Amino acid sequence: MDENPVRKILHIDMDAFYASVEQRDDPALRGRPVAVGHAAARGVVAAASYEARTFGVRSALPSVTALRRCPELVFVPPRFEVYRAVSKQIHAIFADYTPLIQPLSLDEAYLDVTANLRGLPTAWTTAKEIRRRIFEETGLTASAGISYNKFLAKLASDHRKPNGQFAVTPDMGAAWVETLPVKRFHGVGPVTAKKMQTLGIETGADLRAKSFDFLREHFGSAAGWYYSIARGEDDRPVEPDRVRKSSGSETTFDRDLTEAGEIEAGVLEMADDVWEWCDKAQAFGRTATVKVKYGDFQQITRSRSLSGLIDSRAQLHAMSLALIRSVLPTPKGIRLVGVTVSNFAEPAGAAELPFG
Repeated sequence: MDENPVRKILHIDMDAFYASVEQRDDPALRGRPVAVGHAAARGVVAAASYEARTFGVRSALPSVTALRRCPELVFVPPRFEVYRAVSKQIHAIFADYTPLIQPLSLDEAYLDVTANLRGLPTAWTTAKEIRRRIFEETGLTASAGISYNKFLAKLASDHRKPNGQFAVTPDMGAAWVETLPVKRFHGVGPVTAKKMQTLGIETGADLRAKSFDFLREHFGSAAGWYYSIARGEDDRPVEPDRVRKSSGSETTFDRDLTEAGEIEAGVLEMADDVWEWCDKAQAFGRTATVKVKYGDFQQITRSRSLSGLIDSRAQLHAMSLALIRSVLPTPKGIRLVGVTVSNFAEPAGAAELPFG
């Protein structure tokens, strides 16, 4: 008897979740380009319908830019209490199949269905049944990625969007990863993808061709992760009820920086990465921390806490800039910067929020 069976992991991702809820609840919005957010001069798009996406409208895009790209765009203010209620419905469906559910945000989660409660023989069948029930019970569509680890399942869920599913089997995983652009990989943000490109790494095959020592030289502690995913490997378990205590992002520069403008730009990019997660997960903290690692590997951090929540991108930008400016001008080159938001608030009704 095999003591280590191949795991069956699903990544379920709702299709244009916020916008789809709005289109479901208001028939006049169906078939039209919809943006959840505010059309104010300094507003940003929180989510976009697929009709809007054809014009290049995406989440985090400034509202002014979104309207320029799509003059017919309809803005709808967000209703997070409704999205949370729908999320609760979806979570109840998941729980019929497995207790091993790891929420990532209001609209996506990992499920380990290796030993599913319904005894369905394949993960493919399980995903198909879950998606069918989501549509029947909420009127919304979901996409699913199916694989033997979390990294591949998340990649696979994007492959047949919207309203589809895709499986990456053990015999195809490593080869499939080699064909994909690294900018699609979870854990490779825009800054890292750009850095990889300058190093000649554009696909999974390019990444796999690099030695561990090369990756460690250029990416530091992230080298092990990049080395593994280039081979389709990811041993992380699905962690049910995991409480996220912080959200952070950091980048190692191609060269040690001394110019304040370049250093501040790097900090703002990291703040944007962090804010996008906080905004999507609707998880907000009171403390911002900026991390600095110098060329000689000395490391320092600077933090500031508020009595209230850091609840806007502009506020996180302002705090991050103030923190990095407290160590500028720098006496020596800076190798790495990072931004973290922590001291999260307990959301109202947290015990009832499956994805929050």
